[in-house]
Amino acid sequence: MPVYDYKCREHGLFNTLATMADAAKPADCPSCNVLSPRVIVLAPHIANMDTTKRAAMERNERSRHEPVFSTADRRDNDKEHSRSCGCGSPKPGKSLLFYTADGKKMFPSMRPWMISH
Repeated sequence: MPVYDYKCREHGLFNTLATMADAAKPADCPSCNVLSPRVIVLAPHIANMDTTKRAAMERNERSRHEPVFSTADRRDNDKEHSRSCGCGSPKPGKSLLFYTADGKKMFPSMRPWMISH
């Protein structure tokens, strides 16, 4: 059973075990037995958190539920990827490919086990 927070008018906050079905119902104060409503208390470290850190955490939570989809337009407009990213077509620039004297292809800085096409 979960623990819920309640607030008595005279004795303040208290918490007690309750079933999930009884989550919305008031509970008896342990000191005076008066029915007290349930309250939602924020943890102090969340309320006093730095605004930039809170914004970063919120952005992280949003991205968990709202993923960014890769599209051709997004890839064309994205300036953050390097040439070796591999997320799309190669960026314009000098090719690392060259041919040996006997006509074989060579990629000096690339993986030697890759087969060219």
